Amino acid sequence: MSVPPVPGIVREVRKKLGDRVRAGEVMAVLESRELADAKAEYLAARERLALAQANFSREERLWKKKISAEQEYLNARQALAEARINLRSAEQKLHALGLSEIYLKKLPQHPEQTYTRYEVRAPFDGTVIQKHISLGEALSDTSEAFVVADLSTVWADINVYQKDLARVRKGQKVVIDLGHGIPTVSRTLSYVGPLVGEETRTALARAVLPNPHGDLRPGMFITARVATDSTEVPLLVPKSALQTLEGRTVVFVLDEDGFEPRPVTIGRQNGLQVEIVNGLKAGEKYASTGAFTLKAQLSKGAFGDGHGH
Repeated sequence: MSVPPVPGIVREVRKKLGDRVRAGEVMAVLESRELADAKAEYLAARERLALAQANFSREERLWKKKISAEQEYLNARQALAEARINLRSAEQKLHALGLSEIYLKKLPQHPEQTYTRYEVRAPFDGTVIQKHISLGEALSDTSEAFVVADLSTVWADINVYQKDLARVRKGQKVVIDLGHGIPTVSRTLSYVGPLVGEETRTALARAVLPNPHGDLRPGMFITARVATDSTEVPLLVPKSALQTLEGRTVVFVLDEDGFEPRPVTIGRQNGLQVEIVNGLKAGEKYASTGAFTLKAQLSKGAFGDGHGH
């Protein structure tokens, strides 16, 4: 979220929804009287400190030569201390507005017309996902000008039912199905919440997903399957590879003539995969997806004689 720390009038808007931004890149420019006042206060504090320092040095010399009274020396020293405090206060105010030490050192050389200029900069690399700013608009110091999000990784928030909580732990493997033609993603749970919602009776679990191409968007619905236990099996295929043909479970295996339906015996299974006990050997090529289409073509005799029985 990008909130300007000073109120002002919008004079430039350089970014729109969906734009990529780099950390520190200027997104908008405001004209702020409050910022100009803060800069003027800082410059005045610098001048007062310089005068207080000169006066103190003079009084110190006179006091050491016993020309002036000690009280005048002490008054000058107190004035110098107060000038330093005022300058530090003015500096901190400008630092809080995002101005660096290097900028403050160069400020006395800046033209006065730039004193009102405040640049709204991107806080980090990301994408503009919300924009609440328009040219000529008056913004307060609580106005949300932009919302920038780093979508190179996204959180997958998973609602875990109360009955399943005892078996769900941080670090467990989770398979995320996003649908819409997006490949499933396997990750581990990075967080499992300690609280159960009063209305939903679910707890929050979370996995962090890479999103290099921006296919995953905040707000998308997902289906998550958490591996609460694991068992090694000799041969495993996705359920999408299985079809029923003439009452038998088959897998379409690739041979020299194309894909041929081969009866298999299945064993244990979960929501996505199934164990093959017999009928398929490790290393053989088979159709892991599109088996339904192959079955439909087979029923039409598209595979040639001998495959359409």
